[in-house]
Amino acid sequence: MSLDPARFRPPAPLRNAHVQSVLASSRFRKIFTRRVAADLIAGAQELILDGGEGVRLQGFLTLQNHLPQARGLAVLVHGWEGSVDSSYILATGARLLDAGFDVFRLHLRDHGDTHALNRDLFHSCRIDEVVAAVGNLARRVPHRALCVAGYSLGGNFALRVALRAPAADLGLRHVAAVCPVISPRAGLEAIEAAPWFYQHYFMHKWGRSLRRKQAIFPDAFHFSASELRAGVRGLTRALVDRYTEFDSLDAYLDGYSVAGDRLAGLQVPASILTAADDPVIPVEDFRTLSLPPQVRLSIAPWGGHCGFLAGLRLDGLAEAWVTEQLAEACPAD
Repeated sequence: MSLDPARFRPPAPLRNAHVQSVLASSRFRKIFTRRVAADLIAGAQELILDGGEGVRLQGFLTLQNHLPQARGLAVLVHGWEGSVDSSYILATGARLLDAGFDVFRLHLRDHGDTHALNRDLFHSCRIDEVVAAVGNLARRVPHRALCVAGYSLGGNFALRVALRAPAADLGLRHVAAVCPVISPRAGLEAIEAAPWFYQHYFMHKWGRSLRRKQAIFPDAFHFSASELRAGVRGLTRALVDRYTEFDSLDAYLDGYSVAGDRLAGLQVPASILTAADDPVIPVEDFRTLSLPPQVRLSIAPWGGHCGFLAGLRLDGLAEAWVTEQLAEACPAD
């Protein structure tokens, strides 16, 4: 039966956007998802991909054993300061593996334990290296169909990979994006307006990542204590000014926006899922998108940010929805 996110009705205790968002990244869910994803983790092989111009990106490939031939190769992209072991990535990868996909979990630069792989700092406009890495993966791993799925910032990257796929000759079959960042400017404002613990959560993880980068390349980076306490806007502005080619914070935020009509020319079939109550990605950003006919937008009434938790076992609609979208695009023999 086809999933209809518009009919998603979690139990009453899970109908709060903040409960959904917090539980989605909680230790409780991680315990559950690591059990579900045991085969995905145990069968994983590390690959270092060529991102072009000397860039190296890490990921983990798990080959399916449920079908005589895999439906295709599914590339999963985590969100900002997430990793290949984030609960939503593990849960989605486990579902896709069971459905007969080979699964590759990609680390964006400076995420997970990859800070030493590249000297320059991660920022959200580094799309070229992700496109190149997906192309390198596609050439190295035999597949019938190539798909990409991402969450939050990873969903934004997935959509931008799809935009560049024809020029890069990627041959993408389908892209799925869950709660993707649409307007980075609006997303930044939403984080600032959300309850304090959202910004605290991101700043804690981001600060830890930057301190690790500084420890590995002490001659290249210095992040002062005041900068690390400046909030998402203040720290982003400092890093943009010092370590990127962008003239201003606004120019940087515009550099990875997919708002308005920027997806209108998308040639790859795509599916987008968001929640009306997402506290950090405003639903209005989705309602003003200009989308071509081959792009499907689904808005669930509940779900928070990348939550969509359907029950007390903390299993989610999102991973089932991603699997359904990709399986529909890549039927088994």
